[in-house]
Amino acid sequence: MRLDQLPLRQTAQIAEIDWNMLAPNEARRLRELGFGEGVAVEVRHHSGLFRTGPIACKVGRMTVALRRSHAAAILVTISAIAS
Repeated sequence: MRLDQLPLRQTAQIAEIDWNMLAPNEARRLRELGFGEGVAVEVRHHSGLFRTGPIACKVGRMTVALRRSHAAAILVTISAIAS
């Protein structure tokens, strides 16, 4: 499942990031923010009518706003244990 498809308040783990879908500066910024394989992530808020705007994700202890195109490059697996 892609991160932009993850239901609200559902904890998941980043399985893979398609770095080729991102510009080099965008990929670098996601890495700096802590996005990487194995990291726990949770969608906290969908912005915009019809889910077309950015989404807010919890990564570690911080909340980060992501463009939907960036979230679509991130594949997640739903965690077996709820946190």
